[in-house]
Amino acid sequence: MELRRVVVTGLGALTPVGNTLQEYWDGLVSGRSGAVPITKFDAEKFKTRFACEVKGFDPTAFIDRKEARKMDPFSQYAVVTADEAIRDSGLELEKEDRDQIGVIWGSGIGGLQTFQDECFNFAKGDGTPRFNPFFIPKMIADSASGLISMRHGLRGPSYVTVSACASSNNSMIDAFNYIRLGMCTAVVTGGSEAAINEAGVGGFNALHAMSTRNDDPATASRPYDLDRDGFVLGEGGAAIILED
Repeated sequence: MELRRVVVTGLGALTPVGNTLQEYWDGLVSGRSGAVPITKFDAEKFKTRFACEVKGFDPTAFIDRKEARKMDPFSQYAVVTADEAIRDSGLELEKEDRDQIGVIWGSGIGGLQTFQDECFNFAKGDGTPRFNPFFIPKMIADSASGLISMRHGLRGPSYVTVSACASSNNSMIDAFNYIRLGMCTAVVTGGSEAAINEAGVGGFNALHAMSTRNDDPATASRPYDLDRDGFVLGEGGAAIILED
């Protein structure tokens, strides 16, 4: 069997140092840090009080308001970055065999914000279950790939790899192999996370996994350094288009 060549044709990014691919690149080359004091919740009593938040992002600028309400932030990040990557690739989907184009995404935690919100709401009540009907679809990790597939009418393989911090790497490996082995002509791949909340920060603090360098967030991420004290939690999304 002859293995097919695989090439990258499109990129998309939504990050703490830039909300588009160009802004992200500009942020990288300028040495900008995305680490800032947490604004998404009151972190005063937490051991770690900073993170790399996406800033100034309005999902309704890209997604219909009613549809955006049905998505956890990690899925919103996925949809927006996939859109940008498809545009960047120049793929004319209406001219392609969409049965041969897949979406393989990665997310280690999925809709943690949705899960937390629903649990908080239930805990505040009188014990009567009043859960949002979109609770489960918003929370599960596979929602991201499904939403991208439906948005663009892609009917190839569609799933999300969940393997902790390696989730997006695994999604790209799978996407690469689907094309290399001739099972797809193109795949939208990448990953997204949105876990800067009480559960995410508190959980990783309990593991003693995150930096507590609250006095200097910009230099807290220092892997392999003798003075390292943990990772810095971030959020956002990135997408690439692979083609044969």
